[in-house]
Amino acid sequence: MHNHLHYVERAMSTLVRRKVYFSKSDEAGLVLFGAEEPDNDLQKEVGGYESVVVFRPIKVVDEDLLEALSKLPRGMAPGDFLDAIVVGMDLLIKKLGPESKGNKRLCLITGAQSLIKEPDEGTKEDQVDIIANQMKEHGMKLDVVVFRQRMPGQVKSELFSENLSLLNRFSRQTQAEVIVVESSTSLLGAVKARIISPITIFRGDLELTPIMKIKVWVYKKTYQERIPTLKKYSDKAPPNDPYATREVKMDIEYKSREEPDKTIPPEQRIKGFNYGPQVVPISMAEQETLKFKPEKGVKLLGFTDASSIPRHSYMKDTSILIAEPGNTKAILAVSAVARAMEETKKVAILRCVWRERQANVILGVLTPNISNKSNVADSFYFNIIPFVEDIREFPFASFDSFPASQQPNIVQQEAADNFVQMLDLAPPGREEALLPELTLNPILERFYSFLDTKSRRSDADVPPVDDAVKSIIEPDPELIAKNELDRFCSQFQLKMNPKKDKASKKFWRDKPSLSEEAAGKEAGDDVQDGISFDSLAARKTEQIGSLTPVQDFEAMLARRDSDEWVPKAIREMKKLITDLLDSSYKGNTYHKAMDCLVALRNGCVQQEEPIEFNNFMRELGNNYQGKRLNDFWELIVSKNFSLINKNEAADSDVTEEEAKEFLAKANAGGHEAPEKPPAVDVDEMELLLGEVV
Repeated sequence: MHNHLHYVERAMSTLVRRKVYFSKSDEAGLVLFGAEEPDNDLQKEVGGYESVVVFRPIKVVDEDLLEALSKLPRGMAPGDFLDAIVVGMDLLIKKLGPESKGNKRLCLITGAQSLIKEPDEGTKEDQVDIIANQMKEHGMKLDVVVFRQRMPGQVKSELFSENLSLLNRFSRQTQAEVIVVESSTSLLGAVKARIISPITIFRGDLELTPIMKIKVWVYKKTYQERIPTLKKYSDKAPPNDPYATREVKMDIEYKSREEPDKTIPPEQRIKGFNYGPQVVPISMAEQETLKFKPEKGVKLLGFTDASSIPRHSYMKDTSILIAEPGNTKAILAVSAVARAMEETKKVAILRCVWRERQANVILGVLTPNISNKSNVADSFYFNIIPFVEDIREFPFASFDSFPASQQPNIVQQEAADNFVQMLDLAPPGREEALLPELTLNPILERFYSFLDTKSRRSDADVPPVDDAVKSIIEPDPELIAKNELDRFCSQFQLKMNPKKDKASKKFWRDKPSLSEEAAGKEAGDDVQDGISFDSLAARKTEQIGSLTPVQDFEAMLARRDSDEWVPKAIREMKKLITDLLDSSYKGNTYHKAMDCLVALRNGCVQQEEPIEFNNFMRELGNNYQGKRLNDFWELIVSKNFSLINKNEAADSDVTEEEAKEFLAKANAGGHEAPEKPPAVDVDEMELLLGEVV
């Protein structure tokens, strides 16, 4: 245990630091076992307890205790943890008295590798039962952390198994918890600085139907712990003034723009909300009237398949819903519903209002939690799920839409599989790393550590990251296999993307068309795109211009800072194509409009928006086939340019056969010609230019 005692010092220092911050009036003592020279009251009074030392009596937690923890002695005698527990109980009883109702807690950290001596009477198990009964009588709780750093190839010894069995016996006889850890990181998390008592957020009826209700309680299962709010500190007060609070108070005054020296009182102020270009004032009375004031309660809306609620839809914290304690009928009802839901793979959708005057209604999913312990009842987990306004879509194009050259091959896929397996946090034969219940928040731990250092030395620098904390924020070097890492890197080589010089401005007629670029690539020409995802995403294009519409369209599709860019890009590209055709003079914009149409089709396939494109194509056919711009429609038909079918995009409303029929119908002149052509076909553009027919 000596090799790992500095980890114990670190864990206990963390415990005391948190105590100093959260519970300044808490008292703590320190008992060591395995010492060569005993020093405890029981040894002096009744004898025995030879290897136990009271290193510090029970006092209010302070910096002296932190100093003592940094200088723990190393003893060579075998350590009997049962003797240490008894000495710790004796300290608590003498300090607090047998009738004290305070929170009496024993925290034992041991390697469980030393032999426990045989008692004078009975067995070791009998001795554990006697100690557990005494703990129960005096209202004491026991937390045991067994630190066992397993070496490669090491097997569990019989002595360790026997000692662990004795410790687990405490948990069956009294309020005790035994945790076995195998790393310094888990040890830090196992020694909990404070036990947060659960508080109900709801007590009332779970309404299944208007005539069927179950009494339930709801607790928070998880809650994000945040860095404490730092207060403003004033150094204006005399440093030796004991009554100085050094608080900084802030007052806000509202001034009139017309009269800057005049303060506007609260009764003359009103809130305004932006609505388009104007600001709409809404009074406090109107706001109060607009507030939704639902009645307190939890109502069942219905059941659905568990697979229909994806895990990523869960929002905020997790709560646990249990039957009202002591209510047998409620316990049976909750258990029956939970087991029925588990068997049918269903979850329940609830409408929840936890308290009166709650500002909003919560929609949540109830998942059954079937207990595997005879003394623990079944329950439910509750997670908030979003409304439609809360959902943020982040569309990705399917891999199937990309050519084979842009998809991983078999060797690359195998390298990626091995890379993922290499970083498995729960390899066979080892404790799972970074278990949530045993992993400290590294930000909070570093903050409190620095706070303690700063309290002693105001000029202290920020210390380097501790090794135990570093193992939380960096990959475990024991998991990384160098050959697998090299293999993965070799299969996915990164190339430097050189910064290109700013290109000179080109006009549309100087740029090759999309059809020409595609023909060049098929012929094997060395054609460089010049366009990458990074370059497109870097361009914050907000609208499609007439100079480089295709590039603007692709840049807008590549933006990921909002889900509005894809529909906006499609909408603007359709408008631009229509404008180009409407302003065409003797087909001078057909070439540009066709390239835009090709880009629109490709974009709708990649973004899985085939219906948008198909509807636009039908609209073009209705507007131009057999009419003034029929020659543009003939250009579309000549290039076999048709609707997007289901083989190209699964969401399409057109099959491959229907797409061919659409093109064949267009080729045959599917729209009937007018009965009488107009006597004179006057081109409006020619009239504007003065060329009268």
